[in-house]
Amino acid sequence: MTISDRWLLPDGVEDILPPLAGKIESLRRELMDTYQRWGYQLVIPPLIEYLESLLTGTGNDLALQTFKLTDQLTGRMMGVRADMTPQAARIDAHTLRQEGVTRLCYAGHVLHTRPPHMLTGRTPIQAGCELFGSQSPVADREVIALMLESLRLAGLPRIHLDLAHVSIYQELVAAAGFDQDTEQRIFDAMRRKSVPELDQLLAAYPPGSPAARLRQLARISGGREALAEARVALEGASLVIDSALQQLELLAEDLAAGYPEVELGFDFCELRGYNYHTGLVFAAYAPGHGEALAKGGRYDAIGKDFGRARPATGFSVDVRALVGLGHRVVNRPGAIWAPADADPALAGVIAELRMTETVIQALPEDGQTDPRTRRCDRQLVKQDGQWAIQRLD
Repeated sequence: MTISDRWLLPDGVEDILPPLAGKIESLRRELMDTYQRWGYQLVIPPLIEYLESLLTGTGNDLALQTFKLTDQLTGRMMGVRADMTPQAARIDAHTLRQEGVTRLCYAGHVLHTRPPHMLTGRTPIQAGCELFGSQSPVADREVIALMLESLRLAGLPRIHLDLAHVSIYQELVAAAGFDQDTEQRIFDAMRRKSVPELDQLLAAYPPGSPAARLRQLARISGGREALAEARVALEGASLVIDSALQQLELLAEDLAAGYPEVELGFDFCELRGYNYHTGLVFAAYAPGHGEALAKGGRYDAIGKDFGRARPATGFSVDVRALVGLGHRVVNRPGAIWAPADADPALAGVIAELRMTETVIQALPEDGQTDPRTRRCDRQLVKQDGQWAIQRLD
């Protein structure tokens, strides 16, 4: 590497500079304060840990996104976290081991081996909440409400919320009895929403069969009318599917009443986190931005491999993306400029002011610096032997 190349960063990795860094940190702090006011306790998981812990159980979906390295102390494989949800599950199941409901929140960098798409980086700042110990739909409603509150705090005026339920697809596939190769091909086509490919794969199955219902399901998406279509297409399929549809219907009614400004959508081809989630899944989008800004769902099986299976639901947001797309107004007061003066009285005034204000004291090299270029709108001047604040013109 030449000297001229030493400043280069890897693709998808970036410095976050002022003033953007300040905006991101301001939102992160407000999110953490909000989560804790809802009863979520802050945890700070380690950046790296043993790979088995990061990818255990339903966390195996993260394997391709996780950087691996060898621990020089033990020789065991370690991973740099690509998602903090499995870490929160480990803390709940193995470290805290609390009875009843546990609410945890977190914020920090995660690292991905490759960006999810061309417009994102590989080092997102993830914040989120996880609720353990409750199977109730009320718990799902709580985490969705808190997710929507997060987007409101970020200043996103319009939100589209997609809802789905992975057990619908799971039940139909299990009832159809596909061989492993066919099931994988159907899954791939379903995830890509390739209706012609699904038609080709499932054309031989008779009407009313689980496979034929999958073909119908792939064509159903949209607003609340999609739920009615799904109810007709899946009538009599199974009690589990009936229960899943009922849960979606009740949740849609609740959200429509509580958040009339949020556009609801239903996509029964949504299989994001299929091997991770076990029930309701949801994702929030902003107009003109193709990737989800926030997403989550129910993942009741993840604690099993930590020795304590617990029902769980939660969500995460990309703080960096929220700041980039939101219209959040941060009223940050200007700073006070203090001269490079060794007067002990000035040091006392600065110390007192810094309890509530930002004070930047000039250094000898700042002789020609305009305080306005350092965000200062006031300055300390000596008047009649006393230091006083004077507004800059």
